[in-house]
Amino acid sequence: MIRVLVVDDQDLVRAGFRMILQAEPDIAVVGEAADGQAAVDLVAELDPDVVLMDVRMPRMSGLEATRRLTELGCTARVLVLTTFDLDEYVFEALRGGAAGFLLKTTPADQLINGIRAVAAGDGLLAPSVTRRLIEQFARQPAVPDTRATGTLTTRELEVLTLLARGLNNSEIASSLHIEASTVKSHVANILAKLGLRDRTQAVVLAYESGLIRPTGS
Repeated sequence: MIRVLVVDDQDLVRAGFRMILQAEPDIAVVGEAADGQAAVDLVAELDPDVVLMDVRMPRMSGLEATRRLTELGCTARVLVLTTFDLDEYVFEALRGGAAGFLLKTTPADQLINGIRAVAAGDGLLAPSVTRRLIEQFARQPAVPDTRATGTLTTRELEVLTLLARGLNNSEIASSLHIEASTVKSHVANILAKLGLRDRTQAVVLAYESGLIRPTGS
């Protein structure tokens, strides 16, 4: 059972999320919070698997709450939900330790699948967010920083490159002519070596380090 904490300053929004999630047999909403500070307190008390985190809230924003949870070493995975897909929110959320970023306009089925994905340890980015992320790094100088990825083997670098291009494990396996289980092992090794929590952070690092450049840049 995936334990979810819903964080949003609007009562109707929280009620809507609860209604959608409670209909799923493998998901349980264990609590609600109306601001970031309450979210941090409830995570310590309820130990949820996933936190649906709004961005703009009173007392403490969702971005600050995400940073606090990361600093505290909480195992809860934060999935940021907002009506804004602005660059500043995307980067601040991801660098603050968020496992994923979805817009509130995301269809219910995608939201549910997103919760399952981050609970399983995967990262998640909305398509519009991914485009903006790539556009942002396309504007940066193409000077690779091998210090970040220098511990990776040649095969691991290949896997990370394809991962950052948006391929899933099966697609990476097909591209490299190896088994999907082998790709999974490589991804686990990459995350361990680079001290990353999930695939989303691996994608960000791949662009930040200049390992890959967006197509056409």
